[in-house]
Amino acid sequence: MKIGFCMLLWTTAVDESHRALLEDIKATGYDGVEIPIFEGTPDDYASIGKMLDDIGLDRTAIAVIPELSQNPLSEDPAHRQAGADHLRWLVDCAAALGANTIGGPLHQTIGHFSGAATTQDEFARAREVHLSVADHAQDNDITFALEAINRFESYFANTQDDLCAYTRSVGHQAIKTMYDTFHANIEERDPVAAFSRNVADIVHVHISENDRGVPGRGHVPWAETFKAIKASGYDGWLTIEAFGRALPDLAAATRIWRDLAESPEAYYRDGYECIRKGLDAA
Repeated sequence: MKIGFCMLLWTTAVDESHRALLEDIKATGYDGVEIPIFEGTPDDYASIGKMLDDIGLDRTAIAVIPELSQNPLSEDPAHRQAGADHLRWLVDCAAALGANTIGGPLHQTIGHFSGAATTQDEFARAREVHLSVADHAQDNDITFALEAINRFESYFANTQDDLCAYTRSVGHQAIKTMYDTFHANIEERDPVAAFSRNVADIVHVHISENDRGVPGRGHVPWAETFKAIKASGYDGWLTIEAFGRALPDLAAATRIWRDLAESPEAYYRDGYECIRKGLDAA
C-alpha cells in the first residue's frame, strides 16, 4: 500500500510555491500526494508532475463537478455533455500530471439537491456520461474513483453499497469507487463491514477523521479499519484528506468553523503515524 496526503488542506492549485511543504511531506515518509484538479491546463499539471518527480513523490488526483451546467444528472443534454467534457479535461490534466486515479464525487454537482432520492432516470443519465468518457480514461491508464458522499453534501448513492451497485451497473474498468472513512462514519451502520464487502470495487481510500481533523484523534474505529484493510488484500492508496481554514471558500464548503489541529504539520505528521502504526499493528 502507498500512503498519501491530499493537498486540499492548503490549496486548490499546487505550484512551485509549495515545494518546501512537499519536500517535508516526503521527508515525513509519504509515498505521494493528492493533487486537486480544479483549474488550469494539462501543461500546468505537467509542470507539477515534474516538480513531484524531482522531489520523489508519486501522485493521485482529486476533483469535483463544480457547476450545475455540468451536472451529469441533469435533464438537459447540453449540461450532461458539459459534464462529460469536464471529465475528459480531468483525464487530460491527470495524464499530464502522471496520476492514474482521479477521485471525488464525480457523479453530480456537489451541494446540489433535487429534494428527493436519486431516480432511475438520474442513474441512467450518470451512466451515459460516465460511459462516454470511460474509454478515454482507460486509454490514458486512468481510473475514476467515484466517492460516496454523505447526505448533507450529495443525494447520489450515499452508501458504499449503493455506489458500488451503481459502478457495477456501469460495467467499465475505468469507473470504480473510493472509500472515505469520514463519509462512512456518517452513513454506514457498520463502516468497516461496508469497506470489506465492497473491496473488489474500491480502488482508492481516503483516511479522514470524523471531524475532518487529524486521523487518530477522533472516534473513527482505526484499529478495526486498518485490520480490515490489511486483511482484504487491498493494495492501493491510503490518502489522508483533512480540512482546515486556510482557504475560506473551501472551509465554508466543508463546514470547517474552527481550528482542528494546533498546526498544519500536525495533520500530516501525526496522521502519518496513525496510518503507519495502525497498519503495523493490524
